[in-house]
Amino acid sequence: MAFLRVYHPREPKKSPLWQILDKHYEQFERSYEEKFEKQYGFFRPVVRDVVHSYMKCGDLKEGFARVRCPNCAHEFLLQFSCKVRCFCPSCQAKRVIVFGHHLKENVFYPVPHRQYVFSIPIMLRIYFKHNRSLLTGLCQCAYKSLLTFLRKTVRLKAGIPGVVMAIHTFGEYPEKFHPHIHAIVTDGLFTDTGLFHVMKRVDLKPLEEFFWAEVFKFLKKEGKINDDLVNKLMGWKHSGFSVDNGVRKRGHKRGKRGQVFF
Repeated sequence: MAFLRVYHPREPKKSPLWQILDKHYEQFERSYEEKFEKQYGFFRPVVRDVVHSYMKCGDLKEGFARVRCPNCAHEFLLQFSCKVRCFCPSCQAKRVIVFGHHLKENVFYPVPHRQYVFSIPIMLRIYFKHNRSLLTGLCQCAYKSLLTFLRKTVRLKAGIPGVVMAIHTFGEYPEKFHPHIHAIVTDGLFTDTGLFHVMKRVDLKPLEEFFWAEVFKFLKKEGKINDDLVNKLMGWKHSGFSVDNGVRKRGHKRGKRGQVFF
């Protein structure tokens, strides 16, 4: 039995998020400096751009495409979307599905993968909070430490891992700024001939040390910290740096041989 899919137009203005922003956003922006700047940092213009784009998402007055069936001549109007990342529930949900499908079908090789999570001390988060461009450098620190760790563990000097990384700026509590890195990493290394060497289960303490060394070097180069702060952090029983890779997935049989992100 065939099921007929019926297109249901979106009604974005009925969503609680749209209604809250419609009623309160302008007041929030006007009072931001007085009420929120001390705790959350200066107001970033990108926030205004994102909210205004979201408010237009799915609104027929902002543009649409006329979709017509060549067989039955049935027509409907498809609203344009805002394509805003990590804010619009509709656009972000689609982005996640499309990107996940792309990774599975075109990027991931059929080898085991692990998820790594890299976190930094609370004392260092302030530097990334007020300068978001530093988050790219934090991501590079995680990759460099991973590369060194994997090569030493597998004992393959020229080996290359497949890595996909994502930067998150919040954790369990969205209102608290918590920059950290999620990475999907091949559980081993590739050679230039395509041969894959699987990594054995080992202690992550060396990786954690490689990571904090890279972060310290990066922040010192950017002029954010000095040796006194580094020595203070390293004198603590728990440095505040952490790396976890407890989630492992076996290689899937489906999928194409495609590129690997480095």
